[in-house]
Amino acid sequence: MTASTTVTSQDPARPGAPTDVATPTTSAPTPGAVRRGRWIDHWDPEDPTFWADGGRRVAQRNLYPSIFAEFLGFAVWASWSIVVPQLASVGFVLSVDQQFWLIAVPSLVGATLRIPYTFAVPRFGGRNWTVASAMLLLLPAGALAYVASRPETPFWALLGVAALAGLGGGNFASSMANISFFYPEREKGKALGLNAAGGNLGTAAVQLTVPLVIVTAAGLSLERAGLMFVPLILLAAFLAWRFMDNLAGARADYRAFGAAVHNRHTWVISFLYIGTFGSFIGYSGVFPTLLAGQFPEVTVSIAFLGALVGSLARPLGGILADRWGGARMTIASFVVMACGALGAITALSRHSFPLFLGSFLVLFVATGAGNGATYRMIPAVFRVGATTPERAQRARKAAAGCIGIAGAIGAFGGFLIPRGFALSTGATGSLAPALWGFLGVYAVMAVTTWAVYTRRSAPMSAAGI
Repeated sequence: MTASTTVTSQDPARPGAPTDVATPTTSAPTPGAVRRGRWIDHWDPEDPTFWADGGRRVAQRNLYPSIFAEFLGFAVWASWSIVVPQLASVGFVLSVDQQFWLIAVPSLVGATLRIPYTFAVPRFGGRNWTVASAMLLLLPAGALAYVASRPETPFWALLGVAALAGLGGGNFASSMANISFFYPEREKGKALGLNAAGGNLGTAAVQLTVPLVIVTAAGLSLERAGLMFVPLILLAAFLAWRFMDNLAGARADYRAFGAAVHNRHTWVISFLYIGTFGSFIGYSGVFPTLLAGQFPEVTVSIAFLGALVGSLARPLGGILADRWGGARMTIASFVVMACGALGAITALSRHSFPLFLGSFLVLFVATGAGNGATYRMIPAVFRVGATTPERAQRARKAAAGCIGIAGAIGAFGGFLIPRGFALSTGATGSLAPALWGFLGVYAVMAVTTWAVYTRRSAPMSAAGI
């Protein structure tokens, strides 16, 4: 029989839970060996015995609260996308440019926070940071509830409150980083896919629920758009505190980021990710306002369909990329996005709501599928030339760094698209020039993907990226 020692865990977060955890002295201690404050000292998911003997259960226990917290972060991040079209109804007087600024700023802040949020997990612990980052969402929720009932609020103050919503955008990076530490390589794709999809659905959920929640017998009560988050935020923090763990072995790999920074493919993929994920975030943010401005006779609550189909298409893009190649699927996504933009331009010229809605749903599906396809490219690109175990290990680390950098840079598309529509409207009074510009960018991105990764004479073409 294997000798063992006993580690005492003083764990106030789990009343009634066993406080003595047997830890074998072999190289694979029992999963869940913890110390004060819910820290797991030993974690080795790549060991099949460790994983089967309880590691999977512990990882799943951490995954589901993480999904809920990230879902809520996305919902707060996107809250101004559905609040802005309602502001005029409660007495706010804003120009079109100011409305687009309120939509764009949360994406700018959220994108900027993504890299520091990634490093917060190794610094503070995944459980601790999930609780803290969830509680931080009380700031944008409370501030929104306060200003939404005060039409006299100056624009600069509204802009500051909208910027606070960017805290929710940072949650994606820390949540993905934390869950990646818990799962083995062979199951990491599925776990991170569930985590990402759960977050993206938060955008659709907030756009569906806010128009329902703010309606009262006396009219609109827009402060409810902020207040509705308070109990959910407290629940997310409690679930993380109650069920999640910190991993003592989680370390920030600055060398991985350094390797990614010095690899040109990091910047090529980041550019492409602006077109896929950035378009998803950007269109999700502006779609309710576009509908309200172009088709005021249509209820703005229908806007949630865009974020919904885009979220659901993300795993589909990954599946198709596994079959046909990430680069080919990324090119196909940009082609379909260009077609969607052209359809929206045609719809504007005809003032056709069905065509406008259909074209944007095509855009959303293509952006979602493109997200999955572009992410699928990253490990494949960095595996090229990794002919030894040491090179393969370095390639995996560089790919992880690329994922973090591309995720942050791609999110800046959520700022660029609203500002593009604002400039187009201000200069011409029409959305069409912006859509023509986006169409041109998608064409450039498709050609870039082809030239670097699929062109017969390209160094990467033989790898089947």
